[in-house]
Amino acid sequence: MELENPLITIIIPIYNREQTLERCLCSVLRQTYSHLEIIAVDDGSTDHSRVILDKYQKKDSRLRVVRKENSGVSESRNLGLQLARGEYIQFVDADDWITRDATETLLKAMQTGSEMVITDYYRVIGRKIWIKGHIPESSLMSRAEFARYMMKSPANFYYGVTWNKFYRMDIIRDNALFFSRELDWCEDFKFNLEYLKYVSNIRVETRPIYYYVKTKGSLVDSKIDLRETIRTKRILFGYYKELYQALDMYEENKLKIQSFYLEFARDKIKSPVLPEPPLILKGEKIPKKKASPPRLHSGKKTKSDTP
Repeated sequence: MELENPLITIIIPIYNREQTLERCLCSVLRQTYSHLEIIAVDDGSTDHSRVILDKYQKKDSRLRVVRKENSGVSESRNLGLQLARGEYIQFVDADDWITRDATETLLKAMQTGSEMVITDYYRVIGRKIWIKGHIPESSLMSRAEFARYMMKSPANFYYGVTWNKFYRMDIIRDNALFFSRELDWCEDFKFNLEYLKYVSNIRVETRPIYYYVKTKGSLVDSKIDLRETIRTKRILFGYYKELYQALDMYEENKLKIQSFYLEFARDKIKSPVLPEPPLILKGEKIPKKKASPPRLHSGKKTKSDTP
């Protein structure tokens, strides 16, 4: 599926993110690729997220704000998918931001004959940034080749999350794919495993286009009950095993695949620490290096990444 100027839907689930939401929205609204439908799903926020969303919705007609009672990120993403009119789907979390050419880069990569795109990303902690990824070189690869890489590190954020990927809406719609309501975490990895069942080729891009901010108090940062961890692992392994069985790779690699139970969520450092985040909001001052405490969204301006 290749259209000259396709509509792309960007889905942003939001819950009480008043401190980071404006930065996120600015980065999305100022993309170099402009034919966008942006669906911001407010999951019953009780802070000033509502005010920020209303302000930006008035400024840009491409932004559609949808509100619902608090029911979790899976329900928010599912609602976004139900409402989406785009040919392609991109996910962005409200804590994070993207480079100005992120969507354009993803679209060009998809149009090389792939059905899913995966990219490296930036990991942001305070003013420090690491480049994260796993597959060493950009390429168009088969699902089997991709699965061999994933087998080496299945719990890596690189494979599990949705925000460093690009999806075809027809594949999602035709196969009734959705985010699981039975999982409190790793619901995105389950979605990816199911999506991979219906693709032949994946485009790998090693240039990072997404800034993932590690946030204290987030689900990923919190302690998960051991019993819940085991239950989630058991559910996920069923889908993980099914993918390798479909590829006739399970029996040959059974022990390696079963080691999934021993893997813990992590993201592999691919490059050394970079300078502080190249993005500030309009009107902010860049703090000096010795400033304390550092502001999470402060940093040096760059032409390409500043909204």
